[in-house]
Amino acid sequence: MIPLSLSILAQIEVIPCKICGDKSSGIHYGVITCEGCKGFFRRSQQGNVTYSCTRQQNCQIDRTSRNRCQHCRLQKCLSLGMSRDAVKFGRMSKKQRDSLHAEVQKQLQQQQQQQQQGSEAVAPAYSLGLANGQLKLASSPDLLESSGCSTASPDLSRLDIGGGKRGQAGGDVGETVDFYTSPNFTSILESPDSSVTEIEHLTQNVLKSYRETCQLRLEDLQLLRLETFSWEEVRSYQKKSMEEMWERCACRITEAIQYVVEFAKRMGGFMELCQNDQIVLLKAGAMEVVLVRMCRAFNSENRTVFFEGKYAGPELFKSLGCNELISSIFDFAHSLCLLHFSENEIALFTALVLINSNRPWLQEKGKVERLQNNLELAFKHMLRKTHREGILAKLPPKGKLRSLCYQHVEKLRSFRQMYPIIVHAVFPPLYKELFSSDTAEGCGAGEGVAK
Repeated sequence: MIPLSLSILAQIEVIPCKICGDKSSGIHYGVITCEGCKGFFRRSQQGNVTYSCTRQQNCQIDRTSRNRCQHCRLQKCLSLGMSRDAVKFGRMSKKQRDSLHAEVQKQLQQQQQQQQQGSEAVAPAYSLGLANGQLKLASSPDLLESSGCSTASPDLSRLDIGGGKRGQAGGDVGETVDFYTSPNFTSILESPDSSVTEIEHLTQNVLKSYRETCQLRLEDLQLLRLETFSWEEVRSYQKKSMEEMWERCACRITEAIQYVVEFAKRMGGFMELCQNDQIVLLKAGAMEVVLVRMCRAFNSENRTVFFEGKYAGPELFKSLGCNELISSIFDFAHSLCLLHFSENEIALFTALVLINSNRPWLQEKGKVERLQNNLELAFKHMLRKTHREGILAKLPPKGKLRSLCYQHVEKLRSFRQMYPIIVHAVFPPLYKELFSSDTAEGCGAGEGVAK
């Protein structure tokens, strides 16, 4: 057996994840995978975990669909050779090492050809990876910091939104949408008045962007509503250490935020904003959007939420040590369910949550304000057509969302004080960048408490 050279180990990451095509982070359980698929496989091997498929057990597993069917994702992991007993990559045979070296060289050649052809996206579509500590908002979702505000300007020096206008997002999105490259979106940002046609184009763009970036399909969530954790399973979660439960929840939150980032990038007008303002809006609003989207996965009849394959009540999260926060989040989801949001209403409402011209540190506030005003017109116009204007008075106050996000950051701060090494070594990089940086600690304290 011959150890792999450090140069080969460093180059392995040019090969996409064999399971979903995302940016890989090395060889895990015998297969080149990303951090997400590595963590998923590890969790699937703990305890007596069983998954079921609601369709034909042949679901496509890629960067955007990998969380929709755990059964098919696990089967793909196993079929490609992932195993808890897999040989460590440092002890490969010469044949295995040569094969890996050849694949690395092939990937490098392909990337070089793409660069020579003027391609702006070397990484696979739907990977917005973290390179050298910089967050890229070019190819797809992975992001930033906390909701709320700070008493000091956020440190944006480590965050880099790379190129890419609307039509360059790439990925498995079906037909091309003319709205992505329409000059109407530029005029929406520059003109104080927008035409009815422009508002309608914006509406349709937001709805399509939302449909393409839903982490879980509504029909699947409804089919699984009766799949609740048994008492034995709940007890198993309650017996887990605080560290493990925090890691699990951090991973689930990170996955949800990735879809929110992609939603923003596809939304008409967002990528026409300056880089600073894109980052500020996502930092401040991504977690708020996740909390609103959560109502889709919440069953108000028995107060359970979809979590790791089944519906769970608040008692399942006992070992987090955040009972009050969990209860508040469940109450918030329940209050949204009472509004009986349609998918189209959630799409436009979450767009408004994200595009908020009152966020601190915006550089071109006027452009954000005009986009926000047009989204408000689109939302009200849709409600008028469906005779649903009455819900406007029942929408949750913005201060409620900020308060929940602030409580989350405060709980994370307490956890980090107890387990700093766990946060540093185990938590997803995106989650740490969003919530555990120095900037995040101050975020939300002002607006969340004041309002």
